[in-house]
Amino acid sequence: MSLSITRATPADIDIVAPLFDLYRVFYGKPSDPALAREFIEARMTQGESVILLAEVDGNAAGFTQLYPAFSSVSATRTWILNDLLVLPAARRQGVARALLTAAADFARADGALRLELETDHDNTTAQALYHAMGWTAYDDTLRFRLPLR
Repeated sequence: MSLSITRATPADIDIVAPLFDLYRVFYGKPSDPALAREFIEARMTQGESVILLAEVDGNAAGFTQLYPAFSSVSATRTWILNDLLVLPAARRQGVARALLTAAADFARADGALRLELETDHDNTTAQALYHAMGWTAYDDTLRFRLPLR
């Protein structure tokens, strides 16, 4: 098995967009390939996210998408690991671990203070991997959300 992680470019939109559509479906949204492509294309062409693409033996196996953020108190950049998907056929092969490692390497090289992510309370498989890789929960604070639509 040959596993590679690369930073996606606009030339990879047609590879990443279907993965992003599957990611949205996993979280209960209806499949909408056109919306997924439009969203990914906008993020990439506007430089609003970094997408890391995993391939196993030359075939797309998963991706992660990072969004920039900032810590005002520390006066530095942070990154939010917002999306992570590994195709079912590629699971249990180290793809998620490789994507998380590549994301951390990218954020470190960018000089970021930290990398953050959020997952559902019932996603125990992902939580186990995050803990095993040294991620720690920081939600001792109260997190609030204001829906705008």
